[in-house]
Amino acid sequence: MEKKEEIVNDNNNNGNSEESSQTQTLKDGSICGFQSLHRLLESSLSPQAFKEVSRLLIGLNCGKALEPLTIVETAKDLSSQHDFDIQAFKFNADKELLREARIVRVGLIQNSIALPTTAPFLDQKKAIFQKLKPIIDAAGASGVNVLCLQEAWMMPFAFCTREKRWCEFAEPADGESTQFLQGFARKYNMVIVNPILERDLKHGETIWNTAVIIGNNGNIIGKHRKNHIPRVGDFNESTYYMEGNTGHPVFETAYGKIGVNICYGRHHPLNWLAFGLNGAEIVFNPSATVGELSEPMWPIEARNAAIANSYFVGSINRVGTEVFPNPFTSGDGKPQHADFGHFYGSSHISAPDASCTPSLSRNKDGLLISDMDLNLCRQLKDKWGFRMTARYELYADMLSRYVKPDFEPQVISDPLLPKNHL
Repeated sequence: MEKKEEIVNDNNNNGNSEESSQTQTLKDGSICGFQSLHRLLESSLSPQAFKEVSRLLIGLNCGKALEPLTIVETAKDLSSQHDFDIQAFKFNADKELLREARIVRVGLIQNSIALPTTAPFLDQKKAIFQKLKPIIDAAGASGVNVLCLQEAWMMPFAFCTREKRWCEFAEPADGESTQFLQGFARKYNMVIVNPILERDLKHGETIWNTAVIIGNNGNIIGKHRKNHIPRVGDFNESTYYMEGNTGHPVFETAYGKIGVNICYGRHHPLNWLAFGLNGAEIVFNPSATVGELSEPMWPIEARNAAIANSYFVGSINRVGTEVFPNPFTSGDGKPQHADFGHFYGSSHISAPDASCTPSLSRNKDGLLISDMDLNLCRQLKDKWGFRMTARYELYADMLSRYVKPDFEPQVISDPLLPKNHL
């Protein structure tokens, strides 16, 4: 539930409020005691100033401020009982004469792990299942049509450690986590995007970072494997799995055409483009990312993708600081440590008209609900003409030459430059 936070001044900090605020942010994951930047600004600015700042930060939907949705009492009660953030908004589209509105209700879930990483693995997984049950029930009670969970939601994000024992969390695409969610899909007539650590039993028990798409009848529609694997900082994921082999599939569901751009793929514009070329109307970006590495990029990349590709984007990030039993290093010169850093949540939804929702909490589990009129996708294609004005034949020619060993960049040098000029 939305709550007002207050900044508590430390009377013993000798006036060094900036240092105190930074310490608080590092300690509890908040921003100066607030759960999100949006809430900090709302509390700190006058209503008129906040309205104008919001217009600049999160845009306007069809020329108006994004509309809030009424949250049903059942979901409010679950949020209060289980202490998770819940917010709900509505993206409109212009009324058309020849097409009815295509309203889809989407839900995003962000969560922290439920037990310490030292607990038995089976207990950890079961505890996460139990933790998510009331949040999924809140989504179902709210009439969510398509629900997406965070990357590798069924385990700690242990890929920093390079320890192979965490491979035990891997499971088949139709394994325990999928079976757990299939019951909710059938119960609530809901499509669920289920990002797991997959063990491919038919191909040498190879491990993949995979999203399984569960249909609203509880059936498995298909799966997509993560295209881009990070090798930066503590993200040592290629120790466990390599680049996926499923291309850029778009899944036609009862509620629209969806794609899944898993985590690190959001840094690759052509990855976003490929889902758009295949006809996606909603692309989910289930992620696990930490503040020091990526937070300035987080509000930008998915929103840019939504604009450039004329589809909606749902961005999901896990929450909390996960401490592992054995310290590790990552070849970056930093001293050994036992955690990734703070997973800052901040899940949000971006629309093709450059508007977006406020983010969920930076330090709490949460459920973000959004109605979206998918007609907005075509309306923005017609308005901006990005597909019509793109020069795909030029890009294709450039890329076909670039991937060859004898590629020469198209650089025209000033003939008056010194010959040894770099």
